[in-house]
Amino acid sequence: MEQINSKQDLINYFEKGCKKENQLSVGVEHEKFIFDNPTNQRVNFETVSKIFDFLEQFGWKPIKEKDYVIGLSREGQSITLEPGNQIELSGAKLNSVHLNCSESYKYLDELRKACKKLNLKMMSVSFDPFTKLENVPQTPKQRYEIMTKEMPKDGKLSLHMMYQTCGTQINLDYMSEKDFIKKFKLSSFLVPISTAIFANSPIVENSLSGYLSYRSKVWQNTSRAGLPKSFLEDMDFEKYTDFVINMPLLFVLKNSQYLNAEGKKFKDFMDGKLSILKNIKPNIVDFKNHLATIFTEVRLKEYIEIRSVDTCEWDCHCGSPAFYVGLLYGNLDSAYDIISKWEVSDILNAYIDAPKKGLNTIINNKSILEWGKIFLNLSKKGLEKRSLKNDSGKDESIFLSSVESIINNNKTKAEMTIEKFKNKKDLSFLYEKT
Repeated sequence: MEQINSKQDLINYFEKGCKKENQLSVGVEHEKFIFDNPTNQRVNFETVSKIFDFLEQFGWKPIKEKDYVIGLSREGQSITLEPGNQIELSGAKLNSVHLNCSESYKYLDELRKACKKLNLKMMSVSFDPFTKLENVPQTPKQRYEIMTKEMPKDGKLSLHMMYQTCGTQINLDYMSEKDFIKKFKLSSFLVPISTAIFANSPIVENSLSGYLSYRSKVWQNTSRAGLPKSFLEDMDFEKYTDFVINMPLLFVLKNSQYLNAEGKKFKDFMDGKLSILKNIKPNIVDFKNHLATIFTEVRLKEYIEIRSVDTCEWDCHCGSPAFYVGLLYGNLDSAYDIISKWEVSDILNAYIDAPKKGLNTIINNKSILEWGKIFLNLSKKGLEKRSLKNDSGKDESIFLSSVESIINNNKTKAEMTIEKFKNKKDLSFLYEKT
């Protein structure tokens, strides 16, 4: 196992993530709530196990922790469980949104068949609209036990994040440190915009929450999360490394056991100062595990993770990656020129406002609706420039239709949900048809 001997080893890890232009990939991750059909209750782990058993017929292979099957894998993809048994697809790294969309639809169709067989229902919203926190069934994963204990100490809504939210994540590559700096900064500046456009979590415990994206509100009050001011500056590999190693460890995984790090920082681990592992220093796997416990809106591994998008219906799993691919891969310089004129304070204020005000949030004297039109146009041009076409000769811009609908109608999915809820006083319409 590759040992970490210095901070430079960690910087080198990020440098190894640099890709050539023809290697740029797109990865998509998305989560779903599953409910029992007769009772409208969230599924427990026993039921999830039946879902996993059903999915194995489609070529998925089990992933085990102790005696439990806690996930599945297939062809670079994995299905995993969040703390409250939310089911997540972590997609493979693919070279076009066409392939991402096909991958998502194939998986969702398989999951739909499992739900039909087992009398379950899927829901594509980003905050559980029914279930109280104390009633959410838990996943028997070791690390979640530690997180449940430690996370609330530094974020009052941390447990709500763990057990009651679902999200969408887009993973994109960088070609150099210079390219990373621009893409990371642009992604950070776009957080309020994507929060507003893709807002889809207005209901909490059968009532209107007052927010369009309550998921975003929760994540803003979660330990180890948020949008640090430093992300809106020129974040390079060394600065990100400093940010990471000065973050407390949640746990250390050794000999298949998750050990509570008792508030020690990763830097302490590097210095051999963990009381639970005396004089033992970390390896690269320890570092990767630590990176995965940082829950900021944008995150760095060996690629950039964009984490500010609410979960939504099937078409959104194509629309949100297309929006970002068009900007970061197809039209980076034009998009970066726009945000480089914005004030950091404006973005931090918009970040707080966007979950509630949505498209009416103001950045640099314009509404996010107006900025949305501008960035949507840039994204479309970027995708057309990439000119990656499907078998019908259509480029990736076809996947922007769901985003165009939101922008052109000045109405988010959250606002449509609120209208239906006010008319029906019933949330059954949120369930997907199986």
